[in-house]
Amino acid sequence: MLAKKTVKNQITLPKKIADQFPGIDYFEVRKQGDSIVLEPVLPERSREVREKLESLGLDESYITAAVKWAREKGS
Repeated sequence: MLAKKTVKNQITLPKKIADQFPGIDYFEVRKQGDSIVLEPVLPERSREVREKLESLGLDESYITAAVKWAREKGS
């Protein structure tokens, strides 16, 4: 299967793959060698993600600012 990166650095998962992860909205992304690895963030792991963001001192205002910045850069 092939996925294309858009000018805004977005990739749509092929339906055949996405269908294998029902109820999953978030994926942890990391580089492994020359590959990009996506790992589903299970609903019960969302607490871990929130705790990690909090430990880094990142609250919703930082997330909002980062999204705004990324959208402006992608235009």
